[in-house]
Amino acid sequence: MSLLDDYRTQIDSIDAKLVPLFLERMAVTQKVGEYKKQNGLPVLDSGREQEVIAAKTALAHDPTEKADVARLYESIMAISRRQQRRVVREGAEDPGFAQWLKSYEWRRDAVENPRVAYQGEPGAYSEEAAAGFFGEAVHSRGLPWFNDVFRALAEGTADYAMLPIENSSTGSIRQVYDLLAQYDFSLVGEWQVKVEHCLAALPGVSMEDIETVYSHEQGLMQCDKFLDEHPAWDRIPALDTAGSAKQVRESGDRTAAAICSRRAAELYGLEVLACPINHNSANFTRFVVVSPRLELREGRDKIAAVFTLPHQTGSLHEILTVFAVHGLNMVKLESRPIPDRNWEYRFFVEFTGDLTAPGMEGALHELSQLSADIRVLGNFKGYEG
Repeated sequence: MSLLDDYRTQIDSIDAKLVPLFLERMAVTQKVGEYKKQNGLPVLDSGREQEVIAAKTALAHDPTEKADVARLYESIMAISRRQQRRVVREGAEDPGFAQWLKSYEWRRDAVENPRVAYQGEPGAYSEEAAAGFFGEAVHSRGLPWFNDVFRALAEGTADYAMLPIENSSTGSIRQVYDLLAQYDFSLVGEWQVKVEHCLAALPGVSMEDIETVYSHEQGLMQCDKFLDEHPAWDRIPALDTAGSAKQVRESGDRTAAAICSRRAAELYGLEVLACPINHNSANFTRFVVVSPRLELREGRDKIAAVFTLPHQTGSLHEILTVFAVHGLNMVKLESRPIPDRNWEYRFFVEFTGDLTAPGMEGALHELSQLSADIRVLGNFKGYEG
């Protein structure tokens, strides 16, 4: 037997003692759950849990060992909470969980022949995303601002919105995240579009004629290395990339150019002078399909939620432990500042799963109890293109 085999045998021997002790502990926490049920007590007692962690970490002396012991007991207590909730069956009274139940009750089926709103002019990447998700024959229309798109959903003049939420080069679209927090809408799908920005101008215009370049701020940022090679050009932000192409066409300005898609350039009769000019060749924008009501479509495998946390030490770590204990794979975590509350943040999270799967109810209970407030944004099929 090698030395490694000997160490593994020792570990197996220790585990043979640990498992019965763990199960013995769980039998006692089961009784605690029954007591809480009989006496109308909540499962979560944050003060008690902090006391337990402090007492256990005090048994270790090395700082690294203390941290490891703390993580161990955070997981053990999260498992105990899950066990006790099966006994107590609490959660419907939690505002976040109650809101999810209401959304589930008022869910709808996918709308046939939908009206889809997007921000921008025809030829925008958002229009391309709408055609990709719903089909080329989709009835879609562009609106000037993100706010206008959300209002169209709220007023019932659109069935869905197609909105960019992040770009692989420049990151999150902050305005969309803030509006998702403001409106009680749901995410029902996502789509990705490969971004290939072109420099386009009126027919016959050459690179030497250009003095001003128009595009959405994201387009200007994604092409900054190309633009830096032409320092004399003025960079003017526009509402969207397709709108900048339309502006160049309608202005008749032969010293102006637009950064837009090849599709937009062709739509507005511009000539492409250079393409692609974005510095990241693997440049993708992820779009989300927003609905005024929850939908649970076939193949759903991703869940989105937004939450805020109590302003106390360890609150984020504690809520992240829930994902680990329930075996939920977190694929994105985004923070946004909360208006009028300095240095406090709202968190957007995406993780794999099905809201109707066994065990998900318990995870939602825990997330609801540990957060100051939480809202399930939706459950949809992740993009596989």
